[in-house]
Amino acid sequence: MALSVLGFLGSNFMFLTPYGTELRMSLAEMVIMTQHRWYAWFLVGGAERDRMVEALWERITSMGEEPQNFNLVQVAPRKQRTKDELIHVEDIAGKNYRGKMMWVYDPHSIRMVVTSKQGWGERITEMVKRTGAVAGVNAGGFDDPDGLGNGFAPIGLIMSDSQVLYQDADGKQPIVGFTREGKLVVGNYKLEELRELGVKEAASFYPRVILDGKPLITSGEGGTGIQPRTAVGQKADGTVIFIVIDGRQPGWSIGATEREVQDLFLAQGVVNAGFLDGGASSELVVGGELLTKPSSRYGERRLPSAFLVFDEPDKIVVTSLGRG
Repeated sequence: MALSVLGFLGSNFMFLTPYGTELRMSLAEMVIMTQHRWYAWFLVGGAERDRMVEALWERITSMGEEPQNFNLVQVAPRKQRTKDELIHVEDIAGKNYRGKMMWVYDPHSIRMVVTSKQGWGERITEMVKRTGAVAGVNAGGFDDPDGLGNGFAPIGLIMSDSQVLYQDADGKQPIVGFTREGKLVVGNYKLEELRELGVKEAASFYPRVILDGKPLITSGEGGTGIQPRTAVGQKADGTVIFIVIDGRQPGWSIGATEREVQDLFLAQGVVNAGFLDGGASSELVVGGELLTKPSSRYGERRLPSAFLVFDEPDKIVVTSLGRG
């Protein structure tokens, strides 16, 4: 009887009060950004869930359409650096989150690496150790329709050393990548456009939040709630900054909004920035050690792709998904 009363009161609160309605909408936004977005039906109903998904994609598309001014970033020619000279990592914290910020001082050192396990994703700690990388973060999105957590169903486009390793659709896609000159590319692009720009390393994810030094979220907190996050930005001198936010762990870190991550980048003088896959995939590895706390029930998640940092990037050969 007590459980029935609590359930009745909770339902009334969630569905019949303004605060409860706001809470349901926020929770639905969070669920929509996971691989189980269709479960948002329980919170807002099927029609509203579909409307929210459509609105999300319209927003993402609009944020990625305007071309970048690549002249705003000037990258120095690559030079040999020690591992200690390549990166710097600091703790960051906000109202609801804890995480890490990593500076990469030479963007030429960043390579796209994919899993070496046929039919399975690979943990970033394993990728880093296998390739001898200095550090790594999760990169593009992937699908896990059966909930098995094997990390071997990438979404979008993956490029390494100018070679297409995976592509599941034609037309424009939300891209995060680096050109041969080491300039960060974030936005909606066709493959032909990426080739014209000289994009060398790339994965698919969204949204772009800073364009040519201007924030794209100017009101509200962004449309995907409080989440674990991974994002990348670049300063005018070419320095790349990765941000990884832990989340979904009360007592440690709940997560951050898109606006909070955007503002962290702006405070560092970033001129272009966008998000990589987040949620339970968000993690940072340095020297083979996992420095963040992923929220996945599997522990450190198996993933199809990662951006890794190398002191000798030209020696790394990535052949194809699951075989390099």
